[in-house]
Amino acid sequence: MEKKVVFRSTWLPWALVAPQFIVIAVFFFWPAVQALLQSFQQSDAFGTTVEWVGLENFRNLWSDDSYLASFKTTAVFSILVATLGIGLSLVLAVFADRVVRGSSFYRTLLIWPYAVAPAVAGVVWLFLFSPSIGIVAYGLRQLGFEWDSLLNSDHAMALIVMASVWKQISYNFLFFLAGLQSIPKSLIEAASIDGAKPWRRFWTIQFPLLTPTTFFLLVINVVYAFFDTFAIVDAATHGGPGRDTAILVYKVYFDGFKALDLGGSAAQSVVLMFIVVILTVAQFRYVEKKVNY
Repeated sequence: MEKKVVFRSTWLPWALVAPQFIVIAVFFFWPAVQALLQSFQQSDAFGTTVEWVGLENFRNLWSDDSYLASFKTTAVFSILVATLGIGLSLVLAVFADRVVRGSSFYRTLLIWPYAVAPAVAGVVWLFLFSPSIGIVAYGLRQLGFEWDSLLNSDHAMALIVMASVWKQISYNFLFFLAGLQSIPKSLIEAASIDGAKPWRRFWTIQFPLLTPTTFFLLVINVVYAFFDTFAIVDAATHGGPGRDTAILVYKVYFDGFKALDLGGSAAQSVVLMFIVVILTVAQFRYVEKKVNY
């Protein structure tokens, strides 16, 4: 029998959720409305003169080749970050779930990267792969591979992808490990008795039961790749070389705070918000059908 909580007072439920409503209104709806309003305006760098320009800012975006190129950069970057992050964390969670001795030690090591700030993660990976002083770049050079993320666009993209995946892998790992530990051991033991090998047990029993977790992490990682990787890109490559690693969220910052195009930057933020909303709705509409609850 399902238990339900009934409030005798009509105002108490609203009072309990009021702090969350205030936080959402102040930190989400208010900035979103401001960005939407500013996208129809054009102002100088100091905001002293404001001119209503309608849809001109949006029309200018579609005639900007660098902005259109940032769509491709963001698509490649987000796909790599989401797929590699989810795939690697799933593998680590499967192996960590099988460890008997020292499991707490291994899990602690895998959780540590999540405590590192994104900007710090970008700087750490930048130093590791620095062409002049990086220890990893030095090792690659000894193997005959010339690594230079300052001049090579592919190397720069690989650098921010690796840093972003490393930063997010702990978050994914925690959810996958919790999902694996919630699967009844009796199912695994029954399949083992029937002769199913570890690989067979994973694909036929464990992974189907992990699809809700995988779907949740897919949505989270796409949003993470679109928004939360700004500090990594800014610290590691500054959108370079050229603008080859300038993802959409970094271009919003660059055009608004460096190029001082406040109206164009606001229009970009509105477009980016709609893209993420559409992707999230599409994932819930189509991908969720593959999920086994």
